[in-house]
Amino acid sequence: MTRRMRDIVRIDEDKCDGCGVCVPSCAEGAIQVVDGKARLVAENLCDGLGACLGTCPKGAITIEQRPAEAFDEQAVEAANAGGAEGQAPERPDAGDAPAELPCGCPRTIMRKLDGRDDDAPDTAPGGTDAADGLARSRLGQWPVQLSLLPPTGDIWDGADVLLAADCAAYAVGDFHDRFLAGRTLAIACPKLDEVAAYNTKSRRIVADNAVRSITVVRMEVPCCSGLETLAREAIAASGRDVPLNVVTVGVDGDVQNVNGLKVA
Repeated sequence: MTRRMRDIVRIDEDKCDGCGVCVPSCAEGAIQVVDGKARLVAENLCDGLGACLGTCPKGAITIEQRPAEAFDEQAVEAANAGGAEGQAPERPDAGDAPAELPCGCPRTIMRKLDGRDDDAPDTAPGGTDAADGLARSRLGQWPVQLSLLPPTGDIWDGADVLLAADCAAYAVGDFHDRFLAGRTLAIACPKLDEVAAYNTKSRRIVADNAVRSITVVRMEVPCCSGLETLAREAIAASGRDVPLNVVTVGVDGDVQNVNGLKVA
């Protein structure tokens, strides 16, 4: 295998406590916890972009330049599709029961939440509890960050997916009732996140699951157009006819347009 100088992840085993928070942030599957320590299990699965850097609570992950195997997108696809021989081991099943990490943090596996759909009998209009008047969450699953979500599973099959900008829920006062109820949520920021790392995952989500529809809720700022592009490219790559709705929100929280049509 030809090796060349390039950027690649380095994990300091002395600092690593094996918490595993970095594992789901690596969309390519290059990092796994082995024998109680996070390890780079395959050089050709690491793109060297460092999407995992900010997730390590111990600062054990850095990027260094050294001779390494070239990044191989086909190997990434094979590993994510089930693990070709010699590639990264299979990730934990998203349906496993919640567990504790060695650091005490909850493991970032999928779990279903109440979700409080619109017809929930114990809620009054507006999503508030009839008894105490407090607003109730419409969130139906955890986690919500696109980088932490599994690319396949029953959260996507037959689901209406909401791909929302990180800022949207803070800008829109009735975000939960207006957009979130009944949908599987994925949040991301094309300005701050490594969007390239989302491409493979978003395409798998659409291609490998029976996604019913996608709604993108983006902010009016130009950089937020990356979310719309992500959704459109994922649908196009899947070859499936998945309905797409794009809602643009102003920084003042008002919906400006839907699918390019201005809202009065």
